Amino acid sequence: MAQKGVQLDRETFSCSICLDLLKDPVTIPCGHSYCMNCIKSFWDVEENKKTYSCPQWRQTFTPDRPVLEKNSMLSVLVEKFKKTGLQAAPADHCYAGPEDVACDVCTGRKMKAVKFCLVCLVSYCEKHLQPHFKSPAFGKHKLVEPSKKLQENICSQHDQMMKMFCRTDQQSICYLCPVDEHKGHDTVSAAAERTERQRELEVSRQNIQQRIQDREKDVKLLQQEVEAINQSADQTVEHSEKIFTELIHLIQKRSSDVKQQIRSQQETEVSRVKELQEKLEQEITELKRKDAELKQLSHTEDHIQFLHNYPSLSALSESTDSSSINIRPLSYFEDVTAAVSEVRDKLQDILREEWTNISLTVTEVDVLLSDPPEPKTRAEFLKYSREITFDPNTVHKNLVLSEGHRKSTFIFQDQPYSHHPDRFTGYEQVLSRESLTGRCYWEMEWNGIGVDVAVTYKNINREGNECRFGRNYKSWALDCLKTSYTFWYNNIQTRVSGPRSSRVGVYLDHRAGILSFYSVSETMTLLHRVQTTFTQPLYAGVYLSGWFVFETSVEFCKLK
Repeated sequence: MAQKGVQLDRETFSCSICLDLLKDPVTIPCGHSYCMNCIKSFWDVEENKKTYSCPQWRQTFTPDRPVLEKNSMLSVLVEKFKKTGLQAAPADHCYAGPEDVACDVCTGRKMKAVKFCLVCLVSYCEKHLQPHFKSPAFGKHKLVEPSKKLQENICSQHDQMMKMFCRTDQQSICYLCPVDEHKGHDTVSAAAERTERQRELEVSRQNIQQRIQDREKDVKLLQQEVEAINQSADQTVEHSEKIFTELIHLIQKRSSDVKQQIRSQQETEVSRVKELQEKLEQEITELKRKDAELKQLSHTEDHIQFLHNYPSLSALSESTDSSSINIRPLSYFEDVTAAVSEVRDKLQDILREEWTNISLTVTEVDVLLSDPPEPKTRAEFLKYSREITFDPNTVHKNLVLSEGHRKSTFIFQDQPYSHHPDRFTGYEQVLSRESLTGRCYWEMEWNGIGVDVAVTYKNINREGNECRFGRNYKSWALDCLKTSYTFWYNNIQTRVSGPRSSRVGVYLDHRAGILSFYSVSETMTLLHRVQTTFTQPLYAGVYLSGWFVFETSVEFCKLK
C-alpha cells in the first residue's frame, strides 16, 4: 500500500510529455501541468496552425498563444519529492500484467498501454504515445481507451480496422474485403448496419419488456395462488384436526358409555347375587338352629314331652328357590368384548379404505389454471418418463428379477422365495415397486411366448383366478402375443389391431383418467386408449406366459 501511494505521488509530479519529473513546471489554462520546455516544444510544432492545444485533453486555446509562467508551488513540491530518491523507475503496477493491454512498441518488459490509435492500430504506453502529441503528422489520429477486444476489430486478412458489414455473410469486414473475399456481396457501413440492428434491438426490447410485464403479472398471480394454497391447506388441516378430534371424542364417549353400562350392569348383577346370597345364608342359619333343636329333641327321654314338642319343631319354613341360579364361569361380559372388537375391526376397514381415497385426493390437488395438452410425439411422451423397477416382494416363484430389478424372466424351476402377503401365487405376475399418479410414461421390451403389460391397484388379489391382470375390475391389461393384441378389463376382452412390436409404451394421466398403450418402433402407434376414473394409486404390472423350452422376459426400458 505504501509503494502504491508513492507511485501515485510520482505520477502527480510527472510530465505527461517526457514522462519524467517536472522541470520548471508550468500550468496551462486547462489546469494541466508540464515541463516548460516540453510544452513550448509542443506548441512550437503547432505554431503554423495558429492553434495551441493541451497534449492530454486536446483542448485548444485561440487565437493567442497562452503565456507560460512557472508554477512556484508545484516546483517546490517537485524538489521535495526528488529528495525521496524514489522517482527513478516506474512501479511494478505500471508494467502490463496478464489482464492488461500491453504497449505494442515497448521491447523487453512491456508497459501498460494508455491509448489505442484507430489509425495506427497500435496500443501505446505514456512514453510511446508522446509523438502523437508532439508531431502534427498525428493530428488527425483518433485515440481511444485501450482494450483487448479492439484487436478483434482488426481484419486478419488486411490488417485494417473493420468499419463495414457484409450482410451476405453476416460478418464485419474492412474496406478492402469487398474487393477480395466479399466481392459482389451486399455490404454496408458498420454504422448503417448498427442503425438497422438498433431498430431491431428496440423492437426486441419492447417485446422483452412486454414479456417481463406479462411474467410479472403471472408471478403475482402465482404468488396469490401460493397464498391461497397455504390458506386452504391451513384451513383444511384445522378442519381435519377438528373432525378427527370430534371422532376421538365420540369414540371416547362411546368407550365411557360402554364402561358405564358395564359397571351399572355389574352393580345390578352383584347386588342381585348378594341379595340371594344373604337369603341363602339366613336360611342356612335358620336350618342350623332347627337342626340343633331337633337334635336336642331327639335326646329327650320323656316320650310324652317328645310327642308334645315334635309337631312344632319338625315343621320347616319355605325354602329359597335356587333353581334360577345359572353359573357361567368367566364368560359374563365376553359378548361385550366381542361386540367392541367387531366395531374396531369395521372402523379399521373403513379407515383403511377411506384413507386411500383421502390420500389420493390430496396428491391430486392441482393449482394450474389449465392442464397441458396430451402428448402427441414420442419426445413429448418422454417428458413424463418414469424410472420403474419390480418389487421383489410381489414376484411369483417362477419369475426371476435381474438388471437392478428392471427385468423379469420366466423360469420353470420354483424359486425359494420367502413368504410375503404381497407375493403372487396364482399367476406368474409381479408389480412395480413405485406407485403411479399424475402423468407417467414408460416402455417395456419383451420377448418369448407373450406377456401382459398392465396397471393395477395394489389391493388386487394375490391368488385364485381373479388375480390375473385384466380379469377383474382392479386392473387393466394389454395381452401381447407374437401375432395379436388383446385388451382385458373386468374379464372382458377387446381385440386390438396395430403393428406388431416387441416394445410397448404405456401413458397414464391418473388425474384425467387416461390410460393408453402404444406400439413403439421407429414411430408410435396407439393400440388402445381407456377413459375412466381411477380411485387409487396405480402400479405397473406384468404377467409372463412361459414354458420350460422357451424363455419369456420383459424389461423396463431406460428412457433417460
